[in-house]
Amino acid sequence: CGSTPKPPTVDESQKRPANAAAAVDLQVCKSELHNTRIVVHETARLAETASATATRLALLQQMAPAPQPPPPDMTNTIQSVHFAFGSVEVKVPAPTAAALIEQAKAAALITLRGRTDGEIELPAESRVARERAAAVRAWLVQSGVEPARIRTTWQPVGDPIADNATPDGRALNRRVEIEMYRAAPKVVALTMSPQM
Repeated sequence: CGSTPKPPTVDESQKRPANAAAAVDLQVCKSELHNTRIVVHETARLAETASATATRLALLQQMAPAPQPPPPDMTNTIQSVHFAFGSVEVKVPAPTAAALIEQAKAAALITLRGRTDGEIELPAESRVARERAAAVRAWLVQSGVEPARIRTTWQPVGDPIADNATPDGRALNRRVEIEMYRAAPKVVALTMSPQM
């Protein structure tokens, strides 16, 4: 009873080294198999996500409204028709006339302003300016522009666009301005505030 116990003995016949070649190959094979499973699973998941995204995009394209044409040009334009001295005869070259008529037909409102190259406002100058505006109005209506959208006015003297002291300048100042509005002006009622 008084003797110390013997230490346990190890059976050396069952012992294998941890880094034996077969053990290392087995561990590498297990790791590669595990990594391959991860790659296959991730690839399947990505393919499923891509398929779902493609299906969703196809549905969105079917539900999307058809592409709309670009909005029309909403800018207002001013064209001028020029006249010979004392004349009220409308002469517009054919290509220019076709483009001008097309724009006028699309306009919501057209304002014509007859002008002369006069220096002093005389009854004769007023008559020529008024008749020029009326001649352009008649030309537009004859070309198919709706008469209800045309307003005429005249200003025989003032607002020259060129030097009225030269023949070329006077030729440019004898004109009817055609202002074409793409959108009709809106009438806004003003309310008067009570006086305090």
